Amino acid sequence: MSATTAITPKFSMMTTPCRICFKAAKWLPVLFIVTVVVWSYYAYVIQLNLFTIASIIEKCFYLIVYHVLLGLFLWAYWQTIFTDIGTVPKQFRLPPTELDRYESAETDEVRRDVLERFIQKHSLPVYNRTMTGDIRYCDKCVQVKPDRCHHCSVCGVCVLKLDHHCPWVNNCVAFTNYKFFILFLGYALLYCLFIGATTLQYFIKFWKNQLDVDGKFHILFVFFVSIMFAISLVSLFGYHVFLVVKNRSTLESFRAPIFRLNHTWMQDKDGFSLGALNNFIEVFGDDRKLWFLPVASSLGDGVSYPVRGQQPPSTTTATTSPVQSYGSTQTRRTAFKILRASLGDGVTYPQRCVDEDTDDLLGARQRWADDEEENELMCTGYTNSHTHALEEVIVQANHTNPV
Repeated sequence: MSATTAITPKFSMMTTPCRICFKAAKWLPVLFIVTVVVWSYYAYVIQLNLFTIASIIEKCFYLIVYHVLLGLFLWAYWQTIFTDIGTVPKQFRLPPTELDRYESAETDEVRRDVLERFIQKHSLPVYNRTMTGDIRYCDKCVQVKPDRCHHCSVCGVCVLKLDHHCPWVNNCVAFTNYKFFILFLGYALLYCLFIGATTLQYFIKFWKNQLDVDGKFHILFVFFVSIMFAISLVSLFGYHVFLVVKNRSTLESFRAPIFRLNHTWMQDKDGFSLGALNNFIEVFGDDRKLWFLPVASSLGDGVSYPVRGQQPPSTTTATTSPVQSYGSTQTRRTAFKILRASLGDGVTYPQRCVDEDTDDLLGARQRWADDEEENELMCTGYTNSHTHALEEVIVQANHTNPV
């Protein structure tokens, strides 16, 4: 199997006219959304605000808030649609010699050995495995899958931190545009709720036969459409907020990633969870001014991720602190917050030293070590500088190094 053949999408075998029709058909859901938004603009701005509402103050307030929400909603929608999906770096692709060895292997053991040697040779930060403990490998893209990466059958490529392929944006929702997708859902929900709330009184007037304007049916329909979309959006938006807080993707919520736990490969839905705040910062970034703007601010590179209670050994050298190993584009300040949130195993903790005089006041002498020398070493270890103490802390993790 050649690399060219492996990464070719299924519809590449179609004739040129069929391929064009197939690509055009994928834009129909997006065209539907745009059509609904354009019509809602006409119904709300023209028919309601210009021809129905008499109060100038009410008109100005409605129009200002409406256009702010509309602008943020369309901005986030644009970013979600046209942001390039994250592609897997070239170092995860098997070179021709190793690809030949992999494809010519007669047993699974040989294939497993080829992949194990490949990730060790290139120090690839791969933690997740299959249920049998094998390295996750894509036969279509002929490459090792980074953690949280999955192959999209619609796009025909492996996508970094794939959440799902969304037909309403004609794009994969993944690492590069997940923040934009969350904001798109949130602002779309606010857009619909605002229209529904401000047109409610006019719907009541219509119901009482007190609304005598030419565009009353536009006002009636825009009220029902906004409420209908709001009901569907509130559950979808709430679900993805839950996923952000838990640091999961839609795929991971249904099929948990597999880590090495107690010398056994087991599923763990919370393997990438660093706490609610750190999970939020990983998606929205550490700059609060950018949290609710559709601009790129997510942390990390989409390839390696902090694992709960564990520092990635494949990216940490003798001169690299544990803080530096959490993604190439992550700031040290935020990485340190993440590391602090995951230190310890919940059983052993640093102890404050008690001098001899104070110890005598306690009555029976307290000894936390077997002898005086060991106790002295323990006290000295936690009175060094902050940086040295951080290097000496052993991160007790549930997940052990699989590589």
